[in-house]
Amino acid sequence: MILLIKLILAHFIGDFLLQPKSWVKEKETKKLKYPQFYLHILLHGILYLLILWDWNYWLLALVLMFAHGIIDIVKLYAQKEDNKPKWFLIDQGLHIITIVVLWYIWSGLSFNFHEWFDNVNVWIYITAILFLTVVSSIIIQVLMSNWSKSLNDNNDASLASAGKYIGILERLFIFTFILTGNWGAIGFLLAAKSVFRFGDLRESKDRKLTEYILIGTLLSFGIAVATAMLVLELQ
Repeated sequence: MILLIKLILAHFIGDFLLQPKSWVKEKETKKLKYPQFYLHILLHGILYLLILWDWNYWLLALVLMFAHGIIDIVKLYAQKEDNKPKWFLIDQGLHIITIVVLWYIWSGLSFNFHEWFDNVNVWIYITAILFLTVVSSIIIQVLMSNWSKSLNDNNDASLASAGKYIGILERLFIFTFILTGNWGAIGFLLAAKSVFRFGDLRESKDRKLTEYILIGTLLSFGIAVATAMLVLELQ
């Protein structure tokens, strides 16, 4: 496991700490014609070796270095101005997956797929997370559709789909807090959300909006708590 942590640390240092913003901007415009692109890739290989401090891993560092370069090339040519956040997440996700897979291979670990596939807890967590993210968002949207129609439609007052993602995040937080026994953190989350919402509600002076937000929050919290309690009961 220490090998995996060191590899991820090397990646973070190379991609975030030792990569200036000027390099990122120049790479986006000049792409493979920018010399620092190759320096960036080489730097990752050197960092892997330095942090591992074992020449026996030279092939692992070399493979990771070339894999990093291929992923970065794909990102450079697939990324557009309007999808940078998406490709940033894809890029980092692919880097981490590559590191984990190669660490797994180099460590000689064995993976029992049937044991994992038959593990009831795995399926409980997958089902719960899907329910808390996609399914519950649609349920809350449908249940509150009649009330949402009565609100004044002002598209400039909020980011697109912001409420949806706020709800997903708060449900995942509550789900995690309950599974880890941190019930007090739920109160902190509710208080923090109330503080941020208070200014909007005070400025709008709209009773319908206040009631709408309150019902939506309680529904979201209730679904998350019920799901987490059910998961604990099923384990």
